[in-house]
Amino acid sequence: MLGEGTVVNRDTSLLDEAYARLHRTGPEFQGWLSNHGPMAVEALVRHGHGPSVHGWLDAYVRRLEDFPRGLRPIRDEDWPEALGDARRIADWTSYFQYRVIEAPWRVVLNTWWPRLLPGLTAAATHGVIRVGHAVRSLLTDGDSPARHAELAHALAYWAARWSPVAGLDVALSGHALQPPARSADTPTSVLIHDALAKIPLLSRRTGGIVERLDRLGRMEAWPSLLVPPALPATPDAVEGWLAELIDEAVVRYLQYGQGDEIMLVHSVTAPTAVLRTLPALHRRLWAPSARAAWAATAALTSIYGTATPAPPEILPHPATRSAADAFARAVDHGDEHVIKFADAALDSYVRTGDDQALLAIFRAAELIEN
Repeated sequence: MLGEGTVVNRDTSLLDEAYARLHRTGPEFQGWLSNHGPMAVEALVRHGHGPSVHGWLDAYVRRLEDFPRGLRPIRDEDWPEALGDARRIADWTSYFQYRVIEAPWRVVLNTWWPRLLPGLTAAATHGVIRVGHAVRSLLTDGDSPARHAELAHALAYWAARWSPVAGLDVALSGHALQPPARSADTPTSVLIHDALAKIPLLSRRTGGIVERLDRLGRMEAWPSLLVPPALPATPDAVEGWLAELIDEAVVRYLQYGQGDEIMLVHSVTAPTAVLRTLPALHRRLWAPSARAAWAATAALTSIYGTATPAPPEILPHPATRSAADAFARAVDHGDEHVIKFADAALDSYVRTGDDQALLAIFRAAELIEN
């Protein structure tokens, strides 16, 4: 499934040039705003818009800040002390840059993925999303120093902002509540749809994502919400299940994206990042990865979703619109969230042929301000 709906980048030097520019900047700016540059340029190049990359970057980097200074080196014996310490982002970056030089990047990824997975929502899921884009580039375009460096930056950002999701460590261990028995003739897509529709919405919507996740973890129903509906017992079927979760989240954004037009983008892009990473992971990590992806989508739905769908008359209507047209709309819009959402939604469209995935891209462009 990896790479569905994508245009393979033949001029890999263009992406490497963009990475080199971005690696001089920090992973955040203006406080907690995430630097989306590496993710957006990878999507632009992947979908055949390489000529737009440097022009897009010229405007985007004006908002960014210089890469921060480090405090002290992180060592193998004391890394747990630095986990989740945003002050150590430069230290984490140096740590992972060394690791991807001394060992194959897949070894580094498989060592650190299970350590970071319980904190999938770190930095509003931007850590795992950046990792997913970096892994796709490595799997599709092959190795290069710039791509290895981008994976190091991505893992470092996730580690520095790591914050555990309440109860997710138990869910990942396999000791969580088990899903109810399912009817053999009920499609998985229906079960996922119904489960997302039944997620209770967090009543108190003040504060940022960290405060909201903390309240969510104290919700009585939260442990049961961590149970993915109809998750397969064998790794072979996990990839398809995760794709169906993403497909449902894309269509749900079309109807409910107005709950929070930016944050709900990540209910799609976070599980997409996990799906794109699966081929590089040991198969024993596939089911826990799917559980974490479900937890992220469920959490974002609860804390940013809305109970009322948008009136059909205000939604984009089907027309003669191609996948290329939809992504071009995202590029013309220019917002990094719209570009990332379009990238993920196009993969869904190729899998399903559902025009609603294309309409969701136009909807995101309408909801998100330039």
